[in-house]
Amino acid sequence: MRRTDISATALLLMSILLATVARAEGVDVSRAAEGKAQAAVSGELHVPGLRSTVHVLRDRWGVAHIYADNVHDLFFAQGVVASQDRLFQMELWKRAGQGRLSEILGPSALQRDINARALQYRGDMQAEYASYAPDTKAILTAFTDGINAYIASLGAPGGSAMPLEFQLAGFAPDRWRPQDCLNRMAAFSMTGNARRERAAARALTELGPAKAAKLFAFDPPVRLDPDPHLDLTGLTPQLLENLVGSDRRIEFAATAHEGSNNWTIAGALTASGASLLANDPHRVLALPSLRYMVHLVAPGWNVIGAGEPGLPGVALGHNEQIAWGFTIFGLDQQDLYVEELNPSNPLEYRSASGWEKMSTRSESFRIKGASPQTVTLRFTRHGPVLWQDGKRALALHWVGSEPGTAGYLASLAVDQARNWNQFEAAMARWKVPSENIVYADRAGNIGEHSVGLAPIRHWTGLLPVPGAGGYEWRGFLPPAKLPHSFNPTAGFVASANQKMIPEHYPYTVGFEWAAPYRFERVRSIIEEASRARHKLTIADMEAMQSDVVSLAARELQQIVRTSGALQREPGLGDFLQWDGALTRESGQAALYEFWLREVCRRLGRRFSDSHGERYQELTPDVVLALLARPDAVLFGDQPLAARDALLLEAYRAARADLAHRLGPDPHLWSWGKIHTMQFRHPLDLLPRARELLDPRALSRPGDGETVNATGYDESPQSDSWQQIEGASYREILDVGDWDRSVAVNSPGQSGQPGSRHYDDLLPLWDAGKYFPLAYSRDAVESATVDRLLLRP
Repeated sequence: MRRTDISATALLLMSILLATVARAEGVDVSRAAEGKAQAAVSGELHVPGLRSTVHVLRDRWGVAHIYADNVHDLFFAQGVVASQDRLFQMELWKRAGQGRLSEILGPSALQRDINARALQYRGDMQAEYASYAPDTKAILTAFTDGINAYIASLGAPGGSAMPLEFQLAGFAPDRWRPQDCLNRMAAFSMTGNARRERAAARALTELGPAKAAKLFAFDPPVRLDPDPHLDLTGLTPQLLENLVGSDRRIEFAATAHEGSNNWTIAGALTASGASLLANDPHRVLALPSLRYMVHLVAPGWNVIGAGEPGLPGVALGHNEQIAWGFTIFGLDQQDLYVEELNPSNPLEYRSASGWEKMSTRSESFRIKGASPQTVTLRFTRHGPVLWQDGKRALALHWVGSEPGTAGYLASLAVDQARNWNQFEAAMARWKVPSENIVYADRAGNIGEHSVGLAPIRHWTGLLPVPGAGGYEWRGFLPPAKLPHSFNPTAGFVASANQKMIPEHYPYTVGFEWAAPYRFERVRSIIEEASRARHKLTIADMEAMQSDVVSLAARELQQIVRTSGALQREPGLGDFLQWDGALTRESGQAALYEFWLREVCRRLGRRFSDSHGERYQELTPDVVLALLARPDAVLFGDQPLAARDALLLEAYRAARADLAHRLGPDPHLWSWGKIHTMQFRHPLDLLPRARELLDPRALSRPGDGETVNATGYDESPQSDSWQQIEGASYREILDVGDWDRSVAVNSPGQSGQPGSRHYDDLLPLWDAGKYFPLAYSRDAVESATVDRLLLRP
């Protein structure tokens, strides 16, 4: 069911669906069916805690523009407004960070909760608040007071009913505290590289150093450096499976690739003569959207863009003078330590000075449908113990134990920056997640700073290390030593998670980056426009963000062209003439994707007959490099012939698979029939709830290596082609005239089923279209459809 307009017919149908779910779950949602669970977005609300009246103008795309007379009321109102749209999502986010999901999900969430409690920040709170911005604690207090004021209003006389999602899920939101916004799990999934350390250890022990090295595209090139005295066997994937960030999907059962693109282009290359800045961060695709857009206006504040609904401020966007956006910068911010346990006392572990006692902490967990449990958390000097077997313990040392490492909160300082020097001062506060942050300002400057808390190591950090000594961090790299540029001679800066450190960079900050395909495509488009003397426009930026030309596919074409054995195979002529665009309609795009996966499967088996199907580290760039330069380690004495035979077998298997799925006529094949996207609500596993909560599935172009990134599970074992990550939010900012800026969120601004903004932006997002990002008061007024006064 589409929810682009709440007509009488739609309300009637919704009432029937809600009644059906209510009967199945024993929930009375009749008030929700009447629309009473919808937040009031027009009229007046009296909200205790405000100091003066706040004006909230929602535009036709659901973006709230908040005008307040003072900073306290601005963030208090942001808490109220975000809660109106996203309270259920915010409550899940908070509980994921608190380690309290098992209270509402039952025993299945307990281990995830245990890990979240183990990773909570327990350091100096004064240093923690001061790290982000001087007024952080005051802002967080006002923001959470606003959330609490809205929660208190639910069910009050004249107020809204409890949001539908809480009624269906069978629990209520509880109070927020300022420290709840210091959630370490919010950005945990964007820090690395504990899982890759474990994967490298397994590859090294199962395959040996020669084959293991081929699984990873380390850059700069480096050998795996295991400690000669450390046993790395038995570190299975299951050890870390419940160590997940707050963005992982949370499901309420009936009985969760990070990437991004950004670029900033100087006025010399644009049609308007003013800088353009574009950003489309790639994260999990969720319903509601991971991103929440807002415009915040008060004395000293006038910032618009997107952030996460459970945090105050704006994470990426622009204020009156500067614009910024970010992509993940692959700093290595985690290390796994293998601690040797005392055979006579499992609470003691070996250190350089002898046996040392672990610190412990007792944590109580309430569990839905089960008795409460008390769990003892253990910590070594390196961090929380994630696993132990009586002989060894695995401890995680990560930057989240340092003050100032709650994800995105340093944006409170960026929001108030007015020039490059102030922006650079804010960069010194940005610790997690590590980002390549591009910049443009009204004075015509552009720049970039790759930032994050970077541990200083004397080893690579690519494998677990012994905890007894010799592998300790030596502080953190000063932000000024991290890569950055200001007004580069090229006239632009672009990043797409590729390696941003320069050649011969003297610091060991990371070796694993995204394949350069997206970046190279963006760079080639900008440089081609410059050579053609074409001045770039907003429309050009939109086309770039929707670009689906695959440079990886073109690499495969080139490899095939060098192989005489494949030239005579039926259908390959069409493949070689294909332009490499992964459009929805393209049959050759479908063939390429199926062919590449078959190649990955066969290469995996060549790594190890007994374990090959388990290797998921074979990324497209690694695979294509192995095919382009086949050697005897993988392909035997006649590597070219063996490579060609593998390609031919994989090609035939891919065609057979496509014929089975889409029919025998290749002219009827299309990538979009296979590659789809389904936004799913956390509650959609409840009986008959999917029809109410989930929008229709979409046919999608692209893949994980195109600028319009639509990544799916690329592991050789997978049989799913459904998009699982990508750019749910896009922005293109015109520094010369902010009102010419455009953006889109997906599927909509509201998380409340039945709201007209629940999925109204989905058609725009799917088509690569945008709406105006109104900024001036006149532009906001002309786009306003709902006016809400928040009164003390």
